[in-house]
Amino acid sequence: MELQVIQNKIFEVRGYRVMLDFHLAELYNVKTKVLKQAVKRNIQRFPSDFMFELDKEEFHQLVTICDQFPETLKHSSVSPMVFTEQGVAMLSTVLRSQTAIDVNISIMRAFVLMRQMVIGYDELLKRIEELEESTDAQFSEIYQALTQLLSKPDPKPRKPIGYRIPDEEK
Repeated sequence: MELQVIQNKIFEVRGYRVMLDFHLAELYNVKTKVLKQAVKRNIQRFPSDFMFELDKEEFHQLVTICDQFPETLKHSSVSPMVFTEQGVAMLSTVLRSQTAIDVNISIMRAFVLMRQMVIGYDELLKRIEELEESTDAQFSEIYQALTQLLSKPDPKPRKPIGYRIPDEEK
């Protein structure tokens, strides 16, 4: 299964990276209703940090951001369930099919890849900040040198140039 397809179905809600129930059902090749029933039968396996239901406002925000939801779902009265990485792992134990196992492996790889991208992004951001600090210091030194070069020194009293006419001849 292509990781990019899975990554496009991972969203951030309440500070968690999650996948929606209908996307998971589509990937597992089961109906959303069947997936939800399996979860409800094994609800003790899904604590709130593994799975939770979106409230109306969260779902509305998600629909506004994403255009990949089917029209029927956009106006649904049923709140979708969302599953964190751990919840997706738990789903494979509930669904118990070879497809569920294969899809679960692909989803885990997508979550890991996204985590690595975030870590890489943080490292890149840190490196950019370090470069900014060093270049700021270098530019500060350059500005000081330019300021010294451009500042006019106090004029020293000079002796007049030319011939002197003795005072007697005036």
